[in-house]
Parts: sequence; structure tokens; C-alpha cells
Amino acid sequence: MLTAAIFTPLVAAAIYSLAPLGRSRPNQSGGQSVAALRWTAVAISAVPLAIIVYAWSRFDGGGFELVESARWIPTLGVGYRVGVDGLSLPLSAMTALIFVVSVAYPVDWRGRPKQYFALMLFLEGVSLGLFLALDLFLFFVFWDLSLVGMYFLIGVWGHGDAQRSALKFFIYTLAGSLALLLGIIGLYLATEPRTFDMAAIIEQPPLPAGGLYTNMVFLGLFLGFAIKTPTVPFHTWLPPAHVDAPAPASAILAGVLLKMGTYGFVRILMQMMPGTFARFAFPLGVLAVVSIVYGALVALAQTNMKRMIAYTSVNHMGYVILGLAAAGAAVTGKGEAQVLALTGATVEMVAHGLITGALFLISGSILQRGETYEMDQFGGLAARAPALTGATVLAAFASLGLPALAGFVAEFQVFTGALSVFPWLAAVGLLGIVITAAVFLRMLQRVFLGPLRERWSAFADLSAVELAALAGMLIPVVAIGVSPAWLLEVIESAAQTVLGG
Repeated sequence: MLTAAIFTPLVAAAIYSLAPLGRSRPNQSGGQSVAALRWTAVAISAVPLAIIVYAWSRFDGGGFELVESARWIPTLGVGYRVGVDGLSLPLSAMTALIFVVSVAYPVDWRGRPKQYFALMLFLEGVSLGLFLALDLFLFFVFWDLSLVGMYFLIGVWGHGDAQRSALKFFIYTLAGSLALLLGIIGLYLATEPRTFDMAAIIEQPPLPAGGLYTNMVFLGLFLGFAIKTPTVPFHTWLPPAHVDAPAPASAILAGVLLKMGTYGFVRILMQMMPGTFARFAFPLGVLAVVSIVYGALVALAQTNMKRMIAYTSVNHMGYVILGLAAAGAAVTGKGEAQVLALTGATVEMVAHGLITGALFLISGSILQRGETYEMDQFGGLAARAPALTGATVLAAFASLGLPALAGFVAEFQVFTGALSVFPWLAAVGLLGIVITAAVFLRMLQRVFLGPLRERWSAFADLSAVELAALAGMLIPVVAIGVSPAWLLEVIESAAQTVLGG
């Protein structure tokens, strides 16, 4: 079942790339054949979502479930192994949902619709493969392939200085991938017998908590995940990549690819090197707080809407890392608080993916109509575009942590857990919430409130497709905020397993 979720979009991507369909004119559908191509891609991207929803209905909340395994490279201990637990299941569901919405969302195909949809489906398959992988070698294969898909989406279908931004993204993240590969090899060489089986390594962590070799392995893995997350000071590739990427690619980059880094922190660093993670938990918490405050302050200084949203991603990923640092710290008598922090960090991954993904799609709709991201160029759009205004207000309030929305559920748990473990770090990190509120309220004021400028008198509201796509992202945000038990029960089962050993 999980193999079908991974390979259905991959096979479809191969078919799309070979489909005998000619180029269409930019900004046009290219006729009925291209329209059929588009909605067929949407239907294919929905297949993994349906499979994962069914897998969720069968999930019992134990360890790894629905495991599928096959021999691959037995001489190296490499196997094809996939499965789900309470950590990977919600992230996989979020990934599949974001891809369905992103594939459906209107974008300028630049005369290459079949290549665009092929890359989107390819990226969906490898992203799901990473979250479902239970073999370190397979994990790394999917990790590296995700860079290729995003590089071409930015470089070919982006705008502005897209090729430079794509190159910067690829070089930064490839450097992180090389460090990650060294860390994985170091971890593999410590196993006895040699294996890349993630479940086996988690059950019996092969490295002691200290020593030069252990620290070097930890550093390699940390660099790979920190660049991908990204945390300060490894974040500089992110803003230009977001600003110049097409809106659906930005939604995937923020909603899915950044979570690969935070997922790696939990699945590999925390579970496979728990003693070493505990030793470095406090410095990691300091780095998280720096990301929180720095990301919020720099976002506050932006006039470009999309760049502003990009820096709020640095801020929100800081919340995740703070929760993970608190969860993995070596403290006694704080077990419940640490489970709460890890649960909150995971909910934040899901919430950020949905909320910020929606915000990037909204920024793409604004660019399509106004041909600029500069917030000072707008004003009074609420009078002309009530649906766009409502969607933006909902996403902005969710991002700043308003109660009854998903962001509040996540941040409340992260800071409640962190205050019990690292009270001073959590107290400083709370400043980030205040600054983030100022960021989004200022954005709403500049773009949607005040008098309507003459140049926007014909500004069009969201189309039916855009509205339906944003609803697909924002309805779960409200559902998590109002009634989060269905999500928390699944995540808590994994949090207790991770911290209980």
C-alpha cells in the first residue's frame, strides 16, 4: 500500500515526461489536451492522499506499522523498507495534501505543461518516499532526488533571478547532503552487523554518547538537517529561492522540503543518537531561539510580501527546533513536559506546512494580478477581493498563533513543554510570537485595508479553482485548531515511543 503511494506519482511522472504533447503558448491552457493533462495530474496526485488516509484509518498507534520490506543490496545491508508511525503518518498526509493543492493551483506553465506536471509528480513521489523510508540508504536517495525536482521547478518556471536562486538553493542543500551522507556512513560503520535498517538502529543505537567519532557523526548529520530546515545561520538560500520560485513550488518548498530537515532531527539524531542529542540539546535550543527572534525581526523589516513570508518560515522552524531541544534534553522528572514539547513540535511541522503553503499560494495569486510583491504598492484590496482577503486573514491569524487555529495548538504545546525544561530560552522565544503578530498585522493593513488605489479598481478576486485549493489547505488548519484530538493522539503515540526508548 505504501509502495503504491510512493510509486504511483513516480510512474506517472515518467509517462508525462514521455507524453507526445507539444508546447503550448505561455499563459494559455494549450487547448483541451493540456487541460486534461492538468486534471489527470491532479487525480494522480490525489491517489497517495487517498492511500494515506486509508492507512490512517488502520493505524493502531504502536511502533512502525504497515511495514513493507524487500532485499535490495544485501552485501551492504541495504533494503527497500517503508512503514509509518505516529511521526511519519501526519507528515505524509500533509505532504500528499499539499501536492494535490499545488498541482491544481493555477500557474504560468511557460509553454511546458507536461514537464511541469512530471516534475511535480516526481517530487511528490520522492517526498513521500523520504517520510515513509525505514532504511537510511533509501532515505538519502529520496533526500537527494528532492533537490533535483525543486531545482528545475525554480530555475525553469520561476521569475526574477530564478536561475541564480535555483543554483544557490542547489549548492547550499547539496553541501548539506554531502555532510549528511558522511554522517549516515559514519552511523552505518558503527553498526554490528552492518545495516542501514532504521528500526534496528533505533532499537540499539550503535554509538556512545561521547567521543570524537560520535561528535563528528553528529556534526555531519546536524549540518545536513540544519541547512534543509533551515536554521540561522544556514538560512540564506531560502529567501531568494522562495521569492523567485512559482507559487506552487514555494508552497511545496515551505510545506514539505523544510520538514525533511526537522523530520531528520527526530528520526535520526534524536532516535539513533539519543545520548549525544541530549548533550547538545541546550546549544540547539539557543540556536532555535536565535532563529525565532532573528526570523521574526527580519520579516518585520521586509516590504516584499513573499520574502516576508519566507523569513517567517525561519521563525516557525525555530519553534520546531526549540520543541525538539526541550524534548531531547537530559533532565529528570520532566517526562510529560518533554512528550508535550515533542508533540507540539510535530504539530508545528504540520501546521506550518498548511498555513505557510497557503500564504505562498496567496502571494502567487497577488503577483498574477498585480505583477509585484511590494506591499506598499497595494491597499484597500478588501473592497475588491473579499475571498482573497478572507483567506489571507485566516492564514495570517493562524500563522501568528490565534486560538482555535492550528498554529496556536502547536505553539502552546511547544512553549509549555520548553518552559519546563529551558525556561529562559522559552521566555526569550516568546518574543517571536509578539513580533510575528506585528509582521502579519502590518501586512494585512498595507495590502487589504485603507483606500483602494485607482490602479486596482479592476482587481479580480480568487477564481473557483484558487478558492477550492486554498480551502483544501485552510479547512484542516481550522479543524486542528478547534478539535485537535484526532491529530494529537497519533503524534503522542510516536512521542511517547521516541522518548520512552
